[in-house]
Amino acid sequence: VDRSTILLQNIGLVVASFIIAFILNWRITLVVIATYPLVISGHISEKLFMKGYGGNLSKAYLKANMLAGEAVSNIRTVAAFCSEEKILELYANELVDPSKRSFQRGQIAGIFYGISQFFIFSSYGLALYGSVLMEKELASFKSIMKAFMVLIVTALAMGETLALAPDLLKGNQMVSSVFEVMDRKSGISGEVGEELKTVEGTIELKRINFSYPSRPDVIIFKDFNLRVPAGKSIALVGQSGSGKSSVISLILRFYDPTSGRVLIDGKDITKLNVKSLRKHIGLVQQEPALFATSIYENILYGKEGASDSEVIEAAKLANAHTFISGLPEGYSTKVGERGVQLSGGQRQRVAIARAVLKNPEILLLDEATSALDVESERVVQQALDRLMQNRTTVIVAHRLSTIRNTDQISVLQDGKIIEQGTHSGLIENKNGAYFKLVNLQQQQHQL
Repeated sequence: VDRSTILLQNIGLVVASFIIAFILNWRITLVVIATYPLVISGHISEKLFMKGYGGNLSKAYLKANMLAGEAVSNIRTVAAFCSEEKILELYANELVDPSKRSFQRGQIAGIFYGISQFFIFSSYGLALYGSVLMEKELASFKSIMKAFMVLIVTALAMGETLALAPDLLKGNQMVSSVFEVMDRKSGISGEVGEELKTVEGTIELKRINFSYPSRPDVIIFKDFNLRVPAGKSIALVGQSGSGKSSVISLILRFYDPTSGRVLIDGKDITKLNVKSLRKHIGLVQQEPALFATSIYENILYGKEGASDSEVIEAAKLANAHTFISGLPEGYSTKVGERGVQLSGGQRQRVAIARAVLKNPEILLLDEATSALDVESERVVQQALDRLMQNRTTVIVAHRLSTIRNTDQISVLQDGKIIEQGTHSGLIENKNGAYFKLVNLQQQQHQL
């Protein structure tokens, strides 16, 4: 803001000074400003040279900044493994190249700045022309000195303005990178398609083939099929990488399948308005996404314009009202960045309250209790059980003890459903994949 103020102030000063100088003595003014193109061209040359010579330093420093940010975010892990020296060494190594380039750019900028200042102060020597005008009685000493003093002020203002060029260049590069991201077009448009006004909740994935765009060579699904009747719950279990969370991503249309169709109540979701689709879907993740604002405002994200009573009722259904009321500032308590001021169980219950407030017809639970301790899991699971009632629910589960009461369990392996049924039915098959998963978790729990 300060630089913008200086820039506007100096531009106004230069324009006003030129007008005054021309009124006082246009002859000497024309002679002096004849040198200004040299000054301006020098700074333009500096800008172009610096842009090509040094490249985009902000991108060069980005990797080091990301490393530092990750280290600070995971400071306990760094300290626990005594990795402080290693992190500092990695950070220093990432700074070597951009530091050299920055130093070289500084040297070049200094040279160009010196040249431009030389041109500015050399123009003062043209004041000698004033003696010629006085000799020919074309100007008085008084008018020449006034015009010259005004031009000195103009030159100083121009010098200060042009000195801001490196900062303006840096700002331009940073703004360009921001707009580059903002202008990037998504392959999934959220503004077109049929509005989804009412939803019963039947979900179907038909003959899905899918790979993530960043890893097109890794096949996630090949001819994959899944159906969840309206109002029923299904749990997806299996080893990591089997495709469980990918099902949720496809239902939310974060990605489109390579081929095949995802249907909601028989409607292809690629033909639907994405925003209207997601309004009918609630998502609770393993790591709840909380914003650095109050608990009240985080819950309010579920339904814009909800009343205080609706927010409190949602918190009660999520088993969150009691702990929120016990906080010194209650619902006005700031949760901090990513909710760091709350425990894992508290964060999860706030996220569930947000989903309750949204009141979606379809609920997606992506390992919502896997990161919690036993007591927190019990409280959160009670809230989830209430939330799941009369809703189509897709659960990605890590702890199999939380899915015993689901209407259907599908076991995924390498992107395919290899077993499907209820808990009681699947557990009877001693050679089945589900039985082995349950048995393995029980053994780990005993250890």
